[in-house]
Amino acid sequence: MRTGVLFSALAFLAWGLFPLYFHAIGEVPPLQILAHRMLWSLLFLLIVLTVRGHWGWLNLVRKPRVLASFVASAFLLSANWLVYIWSVNNGHVIESSLGYFINPLVNIMFGYVLLKERLRPVQWFAIGVAALGVAWLTWQAGTVPWIALTLAATFGGYALLRKTAALGALEGLSFETMVLFPIAAIYVGWLTLHGENAFLNTPSNMTRLLLVAAGPITAVPLLLFAAGARRIPLSVLGLLQYLSPTMQFLLGVWLFHEAFTAERLVGFALIWAALALFAGEGLLQRAQAPATADSAS
Repeated sequence: MRTGVLFSALAFLAWGLFPLYFHAIGEVPPLQILAHRMLWSLLFLLIVLTVRGHWGWLNLVRKPRVLASFVASAFLLSANWLVYIWSVNNGHVIESSLGYFINPLVNIMFGYVLLKERLRPVQWFAIGVAALGVAWLTWQAGTVPWIALTLAATFGGYALLRKTAALGALEGLSFETMVLFPIAAIYVGWLTLHGENAFLNTPSNMTRLLLVAAGPITAVPLLLFAAGARRIPLSVLGLLQYLSPTMQFLLGVWLFHEAFTAERLVGFALIWAALALFAGEGLLQRAQAPATADSAS
């Protein structure tokens, strides 16, 4: 249990610090950062797989249904990465954190619409409160918070596909990066031919080093998360997941000094209240389940 909490917390803390990483390589265009993230992630994952001698899973991806599922999840993941990188490097860290705050509620709606899962009354109420918060933010800003909604929708869709995936975290991410690798390699090759490859053109060796580091920076938190998730209850994991957007939010306000008005706080407060309702109701349901089982026996 302690090891599981430690691994999961480290994963969420690492994801919460991602704005610092992307801000450090802000001179590189987001699409190029995305391409290098694909290239170096695959290299790192291939090294891990080779050290572990773990290649038998490749037989599973020959099945058309498995292949189609991971092609879809790969493109959802790349869309999520691109929007997140762009938002951080263009001063929208707070809005990107909002996307990951509302992501659990988007997951609930996907489960209801696509998996025909039943929602309890408090869950419906939490979704309604969150929707009210998004509507308030839209009215105040005069525009839909598309960054937050895109991040929540793409990661929610990605999680939905991975929920029933035939491969584990390491194998799944490895295959997703294999799917994306040809596109990334062609794009970087095209940039190189036209003299626009930031990796070669930058005068900063630190920027090159940070781009190469995209491999372990991407893969290690995911591996920690997978290891932690197997050791702790979902209720604990569900609470820990709010570490990441909370850290992103605090970085946006305190370090990057993004505007956070009282009007904007109202919208966030509504969404935080919805999350508190959702988490509290879930904990109560799990606490009552053993008691119900004991009385039945």
